[in-house]
Amino acid sequence: MNDHSDKSVDSYRSFLLLSEIAGEEPLSQRELSRRAGIAVGLVNSYLKNLVAKGYVRVKNFPRNRYAYLLTPTGIAEKSRLAYQHLSYFTNLYTVARQDYLDLFRRLEESGVREVIFCGVDEVAEVAYLSLRETGLELAGVMDDGRQGDQFFGVKVVSLAEGVRREGVPVVISSLKQRDELMEALRGLGVPKTGIFIAGATE
Repeated sequence: MNDHSDKSVDSYRSFLLLSEIAGEEPLSQRELSRRAGIAVGLVNSYLKNLVAKGYVRVKNFPRNRYAYLLTPTGIAEKSRLAYQHLSYFTNLYTVARQDYLDLFRRLEESGVREVIFCGVDEVAEVAYLSLRETGLELAGVMDDGRQGDQFFGVKVVSLAEGVRREGVPVVISSLKQRDELMEALRGLGVPKTGIFIAGATE
């Protein structure tokens, strides 16, 4: 992961913790860990950092229990991070929407009539919206972790089952799992020329 990505992850985790601490009830580190989906050890180090920066203060209770409270500076920081991440996700949506639209139009111009999505998450939904703006059909959806689910009326199947439809271009429709899905498809014998990634340079 590059330095910019590390900083994005750090600020997002800080935002999650500040949001949880902003609630009414006092939360233990273990509870913060569960709610924010961050390992307890990491929660500890993030809290120390937030306390050092003056965003959070610690209130002691009997039996070595603690409550974490936002300071006025912490409230301002939470608002700043919320805006920062909203801007990031709005930008991500806009870019992904256009990248998929460009990809689908290129495929359509080359004579392709249908595609298969590989990977189901929020980005797949964005890809589907772009697909609807073209004449392409969604021939199938595959994701080992979502088999049996429905994706806009199409049943999600395993990768092993999905790749049986030879000759249909496979579009990677997940940013989070992009590299793993590409590797899995190649392992199942799908040629590199049959796999497409939005935004990838030729």
